[in-house]
Amino acid sequence: MTTSQHDVWAVGAGYERYVGRWSRLVAPEFLNWLGLPVHQSWLDVGCGTGVLTQAILELTSPARVTGVDASDPFVVHARAHVTDPRADFRKGDAQALPLGDGEVDTVVSGLVLNFIPDQAKAVAEMRRVARPGGVVAAYVWDYAGEMQLMRKFWDAAAALDPKAQELDEAKRFPVCRPKPLEDLFTAAGLREVAVTQIDVPTLFKNFDDYWSPFLGGQGPAPGYCMSLSEENRAVLGERIRSALPVQRDGSIHLIARAWAVKGGKD
Repeated sequence: MTTSQHDVWAVGAGYERYVGRWSRLVAPEFLNWLGLPVHQSWLDVGCGTGVLTQAILELTSPARVTGVDASDPFVVHARAHVTDPRADFRKGDAQALPLGDGEVDTVVSGLVLNFIPDQAKAVAEMRRVARPGGVVAAYVWDYAGEMQLMRKFWDAAAALDPKAQELDEAKRFPVCRPKPLEDLFTAAGLREVAVTQIDVPTLFKNFDDYWSPFLGGQGPAPGYCMSLSEENRAVLGERIRSALPVQRDGSIHLIARAWAVKGGKD
């Protein structure tokens, strides 16, 4: 079992069902925390399906937003679903951004920093393309703590199969905690670095609403889930079901916590 084979993010619709719909709740809170002026130029690093880009367009009245992602299918999905003429999507590597020095006012990244092999290089690139006086910011899931839909999954998976711990994002992505995020941005030369938590509700109509996104095969948890035999997958599903706080009407009320970090460029 390898970790990289499960880090699959390619099909926009599958991503939306799994975590995209919850990222849509985090993005406005993230932008409110940044509190930046209108009519700025923005770069969305690892834009994925365009969730954060769309929130920027709706909430900040930007002059323009450029979204960059390494996945061709994600870029195609974003272009098809975010049609505002102020938005532009292109393929690119977060470790070698296809923009010039100081080209944009604000550089942001949502839920992708931990998947980049050289995170320090990526943050350095984000700083490079920001103008002097600009802001660099990002948010990631709290995998080890209160990103509960994933935490419930991995706790159950590890209880049944100790090898599942190798894929658990909490273990694999230690940067997704306040102090490592602060240190990463500070080491990149950003000033007045700050970190905050953002909690959003994740309400599921029933167990199927919770469970079916794990059958899509995208991301570490769904990838692991679909690597199991049908029998073992059913056993895992029942173990998770027994640990979830199911309400009388069958609904499941969880929360998703993200850690957000920001810093300024001199």
